[in-house]
Amino acid sequence: MTTAFYTHPVCKLHEMGANHPESPGRLTAIEEHTRALKLMHCEAPLATEDELASVHTRELISYIKEHTPESDYYAIDGDTILNPSSWTAARAAAGAALAATKAVLAGEIDNAFCSIRPPGHHATPDKAMGFCLFNNIALAAKFALDQHGLDRIAIVDFDVHHGNGTQAAFEHDSRVLMVSFFQHPCYPFSGSDPKSENMHNVPVPAFTDGVFIRSLVEQNWLPALHAHQPQMIFISAGFDAHREDTIGQLRLVEEDYAWMTAQIMQIAGQYAEGRIVSCLEGGYHLSALGRSVAAHIKTLVT
Repeated sequence: MTTAFYTHPVCKLHEMGANHPESPGRLTAIEEHTRALKLMHCEAPLATEDELASVHTRELISYIKEHTPESDYYAIDGDTILNPSSWTAARAAAGAALAATKAVLAGEIDNAFCSIRPPGHHATPDKAMGFCLFNNIALAAKFALDQHGLDRIAIVDFDVHHGNGTQAAFEHDSRVLMVSFFQHPCYPFSGSDPKSENMHNVPVPAFTDGVFIRSLVEQNWLPALHAHQPQMIFISAGFDAHREDTIGQLRLVEEDYAWMTAQIMQIAGQYAEGRIVSCLEGGYHLSALGRSVAAHIKTLVT
């Protein structure tokens, strides 16, 4: 498999304060743990405002652009903060997801991992929140549907938190199947009440381990994915469900991420010509994050 690794140096310049868990060190940890892997390294382009507007309102785009400070910080909320590099970094993160999608659809690569920040799956069409400015995975999926003309895609989200922004972007869109699990109750305190048949989001309690998650995948995700027969799969790859990550209380380990990735690859191989784009979401224990991403990418390369 030809696996591309998309990132951009400016993604390390976005930061939200010395003690913020969503730190530039996350990307450094990933680089350190994936350095030996055979990957095609690609620098992401910057997404244009028109590309961002395929999912997000012009008002949100203008708000992020205009409130990115020339110095110091600007707080959107208590968790989501802009520094002078945030506007460019957010465009680079979205641009990575879009460029990876275009390359996979063109047959230039088999799959891709986007090592990017800020993350995206909490960003709704009209609101930045939860460390997220623009919804990278939703932008990529929207491109595949509307610009490339795919009829069916799937979004798999294994972050410890519910991808409320992704759900808001695609709820009731029958072309999109979203499958996820997430700790509940936990930020953003959504997703436990199903509102749409195309959303298979499964809340699980704190301290749920990999054995239970694997059963959930087999009993919930896989039947839904087989029924949908996606022509491309997008992964919101959050690694904060790892047992060493204290931002949540789930109990996954590296082998669980590798196993989930293998299941996704089997579905992609059967229905989607192997086409997968994976984008970094959460994961805040640096060593656990680096090890888990390496396990994820090693499986994509296989």
